[in-house]
Amino acid sequence: MTGGLPVAVRDRLGRPLRDLRISVTDRCNFRCRYCMPRETFGSEHAFLERDALLDFGELKEIASTAYELGVRKIRLTGGEPLMRRDICELVASLSSLPGLDLAMTSNGVLLPRYAESLAASGLRRVTVSLDSLEQATFEAMSDSRYQVQDVLDGIAAAERAGLGAVKINMVVKRGVNDSEIADMAARFRDTPHIVRFIEYMDVGSTNGWDASQVVPASEIVDAVRSRFPADAVDDLDRRAVATRFRYRDGSGEFGVISSVSKPFCSTCTRVRVSAEGTLYTCLFASAGLDLRAILRGHRTPGDLAAALAGRWASRDDRYSESRGSLQADRNNKIEMSYIGG
Repeated sequence: MTGGLPVAVRDRLGRPLRDLRISVTDRCNFRCRYCMPRETFGSEHAFLERDALLDFGELKEIASTAYELGVRKIRLTGGEPLMRRDICELVASLSSLPGLDLAMTSNGVLLPRYAESLAASGLRRVTVSLDSLEQATFEAMSDSRYQVQDVLDGIAAAERAGLGAVKINMVVKRGVNDSEIADMAARFRDTPHIVRFIEYMDVGSTNGWDASQVVPASEIVDAVRSRFPADAVDDLDRRAVATRFRYRDGSGEFGVISSVSKPFCSTCTRVRVSAEGTLYTCLFASAGLDLRAILRGHRTPGDLAAALAGRWASRDDRYSESRGSLQADRNNKIEMSYIGG
């Protein structure tokens, strides 16, 4: 109990609060077309000033309060979280929460520099984004001058540091990288790592999303199975976002995340906090709750917990399930670079 609040706070659809995703920066060294297109996030874009970001003490207070309300998994995101100065200090602070599953999502290119320190600070797992093994396609999707090998080196560094098995996220876009699905599966078979193929989603309003570019999960699975026979795994964790498949020859597994073709809103237990401290209860949200104002204002000890619990208790988000019938303005959703994936 925290100030009389129930530990397992639930929303209006009965979903418990279990997962917290914290964006530690809105900056990134990539300009992925589906996340931070350069025409919007170019040289003239005004990123958040340092004093607008929540400091590590404020982030720890949010995390600790969420923990008391039932959160047991925290993922650090961005932008690119490794661009946040002294990120290992935050990891060390959060890792002191007993039994917490502390993870990070990264584009991987800075992991050779930070992986060992992150592991020593208490990070348990890392997810790395890699949308193509072909250099030209990789450059086009990430709109960067980095090499595919830079990301592969980051994955290797994470493995050496004990941050594995690494999950590798591949966003699949029709006509762009969908011909590489089986090749990506092949690259990480017989390794501890797990590729997760993600349907291209309409997150934010600047990525030019078009439903015709979505490769449904069923087609992705067929593409992998056409080369490597695999069977679905009955995952006991109903909150898991990925449907898992295990290769019949025992060489590992892969997953698919079907937010568009087969939404999983009914089991969503995630809440997100942006780098400047706004709480969002859905990846596709257009408005949130300003926690920074609470943290930096005049308040009593229970105000933050009451705000978090109250916002979750009033939550009825199920955007992906309603996507096809929504008539509301779709051009006002928060950008993914502000709240992570």
